[in-house]
Amino acid sequence: MNGNAISPTRKEDYAEWYQQVIRAADLAENSPVRGCMVIKPWGYAIWEQMQAVLDRMIKATGHSNAYFPLFIPKSFLEREAAHVEGFAKECAVVTHSQLVADGQGGLKVASPLEEELIVRPTSETIIGESFSRWIHSYRDLPLLINQWANVVRWEMRTRLFLRTSEFLWQEGHTAHETPEEAREETIRMLEVYQDFAENYMAMPIFCGKKSERERFPGADETLSIEAIMQDGKALQAGTSHFLGQNFSRACNIRFVDRNGQLSYAWTTSWGVSTRLMGALIMAHSDDNGLVLPPRLAPYQIVILPILRANVDPEPVLSYVRALQFRLSGQSFHGQPLRVHVDHRDRRGGEKAWEWIKKGVPMRVEIGLREVENGEACVGLRNCEKKQMFGCEELVAHAAQILEEIQLDLYGTALQFRRKKTHRIRSYKEFEEFFRSDSGFAVTYFSPNGDIEEKIQASLGVTLRCMPLDNGDDRGPCFYDPQRSGEGAIWARAY
Repeated sequence: MNGNAISPTRKEDYAEWYQQVIRAADLAENSPVRGCMVIKPWGYAIWEQMQAVLDRMIKATGHSNAYFPLFIPKSFLEREAAHVEGFAKECAVVTHSQLVADGQGGLKVASPLEEELIVRPTSETIIGESFSRWIHSYRDLPLLINQWANVVRWEMRTRLFLRTSEFLWQEGHTAHETPEEAREETIRMLEVYQDFAENYMAMPIFCGKKSERERFPGADETLSIEAIMQDGKALQAGTSHFLGQNFSRACNIRFVDRNGQLSYAWTTSWGVSTRLMGALIMAHSDDNGLVLPPRLAPYQIVILPILRANVDPEPVLSYVRALQFRLSGQSFHGQPLRVHVDHRDRRGGEKAWEWIKKGVPMRVEIGLREVENGEACVGLRNCEKKQMFGCEELVAHAAQILEEIQLDLYGTALQFRRKKTHRIRSYKEFEEFFRSDSGFAVTYFSPNGDIEEKIQASLGVTLRCMPLDNGDDRGPCFYDPQRSGEGAIWARAY
């Protein structure tokens, strides 16, 4: 294809390009409520694919879904000091229970609540209250719960999918008999997120531990997966928290242990959100719009009947119906191929460009010539080249072609990350890099919150994580060579 569907291009204005991709792919729009978004049908269909895969993966590790209240009594948050301090500025507060007519055609608030309610920013405290009633003995453990929900965190500077005041997510909450079991859970769920990011989103990530400064409020340890976007910025795509006994003490989650003594449970929490949609857009999309990995595309193949005016459409439509039936009977990654026929009364070129911008992995154009020759004209989104296939050949190889697209997207993203990842030994080199370039800087660092704060203030760069595969690898700290440091990854981030 010649020309670009998206203006400006990535090189011209990356931030605006991102917004235009969302608009061109018809994914979402800003809502009348400041900082909130409307997720449109195509965007929600992608989220549903993500949700379905993650839900299977979470349940496969022994977790069950439940649902907990949207509203949290303020006193619940106050039980865990670090937690409430960390989220206080982001909380939306409900203070009254109803509206009444003001006598002038409007409404006014009435009936103040005895205790204010917080619209959940996260659910550790409200779920912990339930856990305190459900758990009595070590025989009740482990308790493994997940919920799909919305949360609210007031944001001053919002961007669709990446940072909105309300967003969708899953949040897992578990309670365990021993700290070892809880730590295993924390790592296990991070590995689930890694699996999803790399094998479904086709997005290579680093797994690592957050520094104390970047840790989740109230956690003993936070693990994260970190991805790189095409502008060289990092995006935290998921987190898993070892909460120790902090929340079990705050919420009184106790059980009779194997020695007959009362003990506090060891808890975890972990989650990913619609921020993954932003990651998906920025990891793969191009100047023609969205590019979807086949394993997450709502439609993996779209068939476009090319009909001529004043010509009987039935031969083409009959051929298309048969092709759709046969393709839908093929299996891709353990599921039937998702095949859609676009019957809308629009010009073929217009429809083709729409599906290009929506990121569908494979387009199949069928006109009278294809019917007569028993062929199909196929366009692949990852390379935008068209090629002719015999109908039998396409049916036989469609799943293989989609798998090649999936692997190509991952390979391209991995190659880009390698290109943008640099080993840095000194702070001078670190400064020079971030004043002229972007990407991941890999250093040795002796964690220090004051130094992290200074670096962020001067360069806008944050410590993303200390990789879990560091092992015993240590070296002179890049900021203070007199100190020994562990591996650390830095970047500007969303």
